[in-house]
Amino acid sequence: MPKRSLMLAGGGVKIAFQAGVLQVWLDEAGIEFDHCDGVSAAGFNVAMWAQGMSGRQIADNWRNLQPLGGVDVNWSELVKLIYAESLFEFDAFRRNVFPAWGLDFEKIRASRREITVNVYNFTKHELRPVTAPELTEDFLAAAAALPMWFPPVRIDGDTYIDAVLNTASNIEEAIRRGADELWVIWTTSQRGEWQDGFVGNFFGIFEATTVNAYKQALARIERNNEAVGAGRGGEFGRHITVRELKAEVPLHYLLNFSRDRAAEAVNRGVAAAREWCDRYGIPRQSGDDYPAEVHTAQTGLRFKEKLKGYVGFGSNDPREGFERGRDDGDEFEAHMSVSVEGVNRFITTPEHEASVGGSVVCERLGGERPIIDGIFNIFVDEGDPTRKKVLYRLFFEDADGRPVTLGGFKDLQDDPGMDFLADTSTAYVKLYRGRVSAEEEAGAEVLAAGVLRVGMLGFVKQLATFRAEGPTAADRAAALARFGTFYLGRLWDVYARRLLSSAPF
Repeated sequence: MPKRSLMLAGGGVKIAFQAGVLQVWLDEAGIEFDHCDGVSAAGFNVAMWAQGMSGRQIADNWRNLQPLGGVDVNWSELVKLIYAESLFEFDAFRRNVFPAWGLDFEKIRASRREITVNVYNFTKHELRPVTAPELTEDFLAAAAALPMWFPPVRIDGDTYIDAVLNTASNIEEAIRRGADELWVIWTTSQRGEWQDGFVGNFFGIFEATTVNAYKQALARIERNNEAVGAGRGGEFGRHITVRELKAEVPLHYLLNFSRDRAAEAVNRGVAAAREWCDRYGIPRQSGDDYPAEVHTAQTGLRFKEKLKGYVGFGSNDPREGFERGRDDGDEFEAHMSVSVEGVNRFITTPEHEASVGGSVVCERLGGERPIIDGIFNIFVDEGDPTRKKVLYRLFFEDADGRPVTLGGFKDLQDDPGMDFLADTSTAYVKLYRGRVSAEEEAGAEVLAAGVLRVGMLGFVKQLATFRAEGPTAADRAAALARFGTFYLGRLWDVYARRLLSSAPF
């Protein structure tokens, strides 16, 4: 059997996504690893694996993380301004998070699992992979001691810092330990999007060093494999297989204070890993639905949305259909009642899905027709978190009882100018003959296409329709607040990226 190394690359708190992948790889697919390597905060996941935690336990630790519980401003140093040792301390993380996760360093040091948690010895300018028998709380803290953000950790007279600016994934160490397969979970952004300001510049440098080093390592492996295939031995003397799962995770590397966002990142990892396993033919058990109830109170939400515009019958393009429909007088209205059954689940799952009732109005289809059922997804993306969509799928019948499906979307992306109002108020729709799922649209018969909008007055009226459900008034208020924070945060991810690449809430 090939020797497998699980490579948990550094990526700040984006590595919460890794935990969701581990839930699938370790538990649902039952993949076994001979060695696990971690850099930066990914060392936390390595430590949990070394201790013997299941993928689900690791994932739940991140789902239940209280981000503010690990925040500890280094007040005594801030008075030194540009000479401050760091902006934050790691004491609160040690005091609150490590115990909450159930980390037991005696169990880790006694573990028979082979691990390497990488730290950088700045005193000797050496990259040091720390093994399980050596791992202490100090070394684990040093693994995440990102310069300027957290103070270095001094151990036995030497100064240790985060190794991520040296390497985000110690591939050479894994190969030296005999790995034939490298299973890499990569979360550092490769968008190449430069951000202004101190924070943007710092993490731009972070990406420049880590991504380039990783690409260089992969290029060396590729040259090695070519040489091995040609019978020339190669740098590593054997074929090295790289299995990579990487993603753009909508979570800031460090500045995240939202438990909901961390839980969503984990659940994105679950969804991505299941799709990845299915794509590459890796058998797995049918996993449970996302365990997303990170808050104990069961709450719901109700609100209404009215879209109005024109559809052109015989048209396949929404913009062209809008013009034809306006000329022909074919108005179309959608009066939707959106029901969020479980605010926890709605916010922390990447589908952000709710059910829809209500009615549609179109004279060509028989006037007002009830919506039999429908699906509403808000702020979903297809791997690019800087571009979101709001999706609508409404099922109804025309006057003759024939099924009709409305499939539509709002497209949210940051174009030049103040375009977010137009993006959030404009839906592009098509009407299909029959009950048509999203996967069936390509082969379905299109009856009409057009554009529907909600005006500013309609948006204000929509806000007045929001109603929360929950055990207590406090729970209901919290549900509304969480939804509002979610809504504004996802708009930030698209339209305020120059301030911070992902909203901190």
